[in-house]
Amino acid sequence: MKALRGEDFRRFGELSTVALTLPSSIAVGLVMGYFLDKWLGTRPWMLLAFLLFGVASGLLSLFRGLRKLERAAREDDPEGTAAPPPDGGPSGE
Repeated sequence: MKALRGEDFRRFGELSTVALTLPSSIAVGLVMGYFLDKWLGTRPWMLLAFLLFGVASGLLSLFRGLRKLERAAREDDPEGTAAPPPDGGPSGE
């Protein structure tokens, strides 16, 4: 079994951050919408609006984080020895 290096732990941390981005954004939107509905008496409209804002914000952050990780992986592997993208896209040639 391969010993984990500091770089592996850093990459794991980055991936776990990206994985938690969407659910945490949705949760923040739900909580904010719930309390605004309770305070303003607009049930369920604020909850729905902030749920949509949370989903949109989470997806945007998720895509940005994935793009950042992809760029970092390309910089770590300048010779293109990594596996090609799964979608059949260009392999960097």
